[in-house]
Amino acid sequence: MAYQEHTTKMSELIKSKNGTWDGINAESVARMRLQNRFQTGLDIARYTAAIMRKDMAAYDADPSLYTQSLGCWHGFIGQQKMISIKKHFGNTDRRYLYLSGWMVAALRSEFGPLPDQSMHEKTSVPALIEELYTFLRQADARELGMMFRDIDAARAAGDKAKERALLDAVDNYQTHVVPIIADIDAGFGNAEATYLLAKKMIEAGACALQIENQVSDEKQCGHQDGKVTVPHEDFIQKVRACRYAFLELGVEDGIIVTRTDSLGAGLTKQIAVSHEPGDLGDQYNSFLDCDEVDASQVGNGDVIISRNGKLLRPKRLPSNLFQFREGTGADRCVLDSITSLQNGADLLWIETEKPHVEQIASMMDRVREVIPNAKLVYNNSPSFNWTLNFRQQVYDAYKAAGKDVSAYDRDKLMSVDYDTTELAIEADEKIRTFQADGAKRAGIFHHLITLPTYHTAALSTDNLAKEYFGTQGMLGYVLGVQRQEIRQGIACVKHQNMSGSDIGDDHKEYFAGEAALKAGGVHNTMNQFG
Repeated sequence: MAYQEHTTKMSELIKSKNGTWDGINAESVARMRLQNRFQTGLDIARYTAAIMRKDMAAYDADPSLYTQSLGCWHGFIGQQKMISIKKHFGNTDRRYLYLSGWMVAALRSEFGPLPDQSMHEKTSVPALIEELYTFLRQADARELGMMFRDIDAARAAGDKAKERALLDAVDNYQTHVVPIIADIDAGFGNAEATYLLAKKMIEAGACALQIENQVSDEKQCGHQDGKVTVPHEDFIQKVRACRYAFLELGVEDGIIVTRTDSLGAGLTKQIAVSHEPGDLGDQYNSFLDCDEVDASQVGNGDVIISRNGKLLRPKRLPSNLFQFREGTGADRCVLDSITSLQNGADLLWIETEKPHVEQIASMMDRVREVIPNAKLVYNNSPSFNWTLNFRQQVYDAYKAAGKDVSAYDRDKLMSVDYDTTELAIEADEKIRTFQADGAKRAGIFHHLITLPTYHTAALSTDNLAKEYFGTQGMLGYVLGVQRQEIRQGIACVKHQNMSGSDIGDDHKEYFAGEAALKAGGVHNTMNQFG
């Protein structure tokens, strides 16, 4: 409802109470309602799922309309990101949040810092989703509260035109609440465990769940070694579990992102069940590294499979894991992706070892031969050395074209000595356009950086510590932080306002009228920041 509709409806309700509610101001209730648009996490999940579906359709029509996000490990980080986006771009269109399991493990576990191996408490994931949306909703309340104060000031000045313009702005207000793509790892257990956790994540507000095809108890970060995948039928059970969770909770257009780690995973814990040649299990098993044997060569405890009339002994490691043949990773990624989309997934995620548009496109081209509107979520990972990777790509292109590369040492292209060279400048331009190029060429609908705010927090803290504890002293903080906040218009320079002090003052006035003891008076030092 619009501002005036809320006010009118509340006035009627108050009047119906025969004077017992006369201490309640209808317009104040309207303001509080508008500041708290989403009553539950499920309201958020339904609202944001519709946004993602709309964005997916827009991308299908025009690949330049890709979406983006940054991984955020705390509600405040997510809030400041969205406030900045609204400040710089005027809206939040096609900008999401990403919740990284890596950052939950490293930063939010009660065990302390952990590697990305699903050892952190599973409840910490929905807890972070809830926290992120708490901070985003507070950003709405803060910004709307300032608009309400402007309305009151316009009324006091008798400026009807400004009052109408502000009321119209309130009625057309765009919330800071945006979709979260949330990492459910490999499901933290069997399909039932996946379903239970998915429900908690959806109830907290997640409209998109990202699940990977690794073995839960062997799960590794996508950019570490030792990854172990599961047969498709096992993975599909977990995809179904996520869908059932969405449907049970009434989020009928919830999004499932299926991630394949097969490009870097050389191992499987299980041999797939196969009932007939060419079925899904048989296709999975066809990638196993096997030795052909006859019955006389079968040893004690050997595992033997029959394919195409031959007896094959898969190579089994001392860990009791089976290995795939070298060079089959891309083929397995393609099969994983097609199978996922054919069994209820909405978006794909192919974890790669480097950011290379043509490598990604080479797999997506094959997927799109079967499913033309297949779309990727792609990890623009900080695990990649972007500078070195793209300089080497340009070097290789120069060399293939017969261009003289004698001035460059390919293995040392990260060196600052190359920063102003033609090669480095061209590489930086390719990095700049990577997202647009990947969206156009490789079907990448959503670009995210998994761990950016982990790194920015470390970098900014290092810079502050170096200056403040060094010869600069307090000037290190003032020059590097506060003066920059003031001059760049960073909202949290008024940290009392950001923490909700003005919202609290408004409520005090609603509850106590002229008797309210407010914090935002003339002696509040926040006034120094005008």
